[in-house]
Amino acid sequence: MAAPTDPGWSGLVGPLAELGRGLVGAGLVLASGGNLSARDPGAPVIAVTARGTWLDQLQPADFALVRIADGAVVGGAADPSTELALHLECYQARPDVNAVVHVHPQTSVLLAALGHPIRAITTDHAAYVGPVRVASFRPPGTPELATEAAALIADGGCDCVVLAHHGCSVVADSVEMAHRRVLNLEEAARLTYAALLLGDTATECPPEYRDRLRGRDGH
Repeated sequence: MAAPTDPGWSGLVGPLAELGRGLVGAGLVLASGGNLSARDPGAPVIAVTARGTWLDQLQPADFALVRIADGAVVGGAADPSTELALHLECYQARPDVNAVVHVHPQTSVLLAALGHPIRAITTDHAAYVGPVRVASFRPPGTPELATEAAALIADGGCDCVVLAHHGCSVVADSVEMAHRRVLNLEEAARLTYAALLLGDTATECPPEYRDRLRGRDGH
């Protein structure tokens, strides 16, 4: 069983703790809401925040090591996040994913609740966020929530899912990219909200820029 002092553990915990502080500082989650996870590329085990942890106060003891295939806790905290299933199903659906962020970005959640799609208005939104999908309301912590959120990213065409009346699930190939992605998701929501207040319902980043991104990625 791995311990919090193992090199593989600390290599994940440090970046995740820094991510947690950044997300709380940006106002994307309050109190003990939200949860984070990461793994070494392709590894069968993730480090995931424990139940009830505050993301701006994370210590090594606040993480559990969990096997992706069966959800078994193999080290660290004995009681992983209540949203563990959400994390595990995202990794199972997308082998390229090495980090999962679940927080509660209020503008993103508000727009989804009101039926307004979040628009990629800037080049950063187009580059880091891409298409945003919305999962129907499912109670937090349920298998149904995990299954639907994972299904929406499974085809690789989406990395950001808004969970109706709840929060978001953002995936990436690194902790750093997950941080960029979730910050830009909420910024895109805020600009979309501002555009709606100004009476605009259509403006987005020019499609030729998105075509350029697809060409650069070889798609």
